[in-house]
Amino acid sequence: ARKAAALRRDGLLERVEPVPSDMLGGLAGLKRWLARRALALRPEARAAAIPDPRGVLLVGVQGCGKSLAARVCADALGLGLLRLEPGRLFGGTVGESEANLRRVTAVAERIAPVALSIDELDKGLAGSEGAASDAGTAARVLGGLLTWLQERARPVFVVCTANQVTRLPPELTRRGRLDEIFFVDLPDPDERAAIAEIHLERAPRRRL
Repeated sequence: ARKAAALRRDGLLERVEPVPSDMLGGLAGLKRWLARRALALRPEARAAAIPDPRGVLLVGVQGCGKSLAARVCADALGLGLLRLEPGRLFGGTVGESEANLRRVTAVAERIAPVALSIDELDKGLAGSEGAASDAGTAARVLGGLLTWLQERARPVFVVCTANQVTRLPPELTRRGRLDEIFFVDLPDPDERAAIAEIHLERAPRRRL
């Protein structure tokens, strides 16, 4: 109840229901990786000082299931899921955007262990490479986000999605901030058959 109240007060994050992996067609490599990384959240792994999973970056073709894959990540790890749209961070007054980022990261760490999905990061941080249009606000928000991704101590698994990897800063792909990068491509014939089966059989049964 306290976690839900914190989300309502903040208004920058929204709670999203995780989705089981059998509702995602394809991306077998991501599913196998998640199954292995979920072992790091077991009590015996913590006792052995194995570090918590830190996150993934999903890049690729628009409309091919990156947001759905983020929900699958949370379910595979047994975590609740919060979603952040980067555009919500930006305010109209000086310092407001940076303060919003600090509030978001503080709430995520209070609620941890949790998964945090950051959708379309490439669009949300557009302009961070220069200060001509926004007096450097996007660059400062990006810097704050990168620092938090590197230094966070609480178990917050971050799933970033992006359509164009060329728009992302190279610092984001450095090891230590996130664990792995997966490319989400157009589905091949076998993956299309799996997706069709989900829509025709599994999804209707889940609604009954």
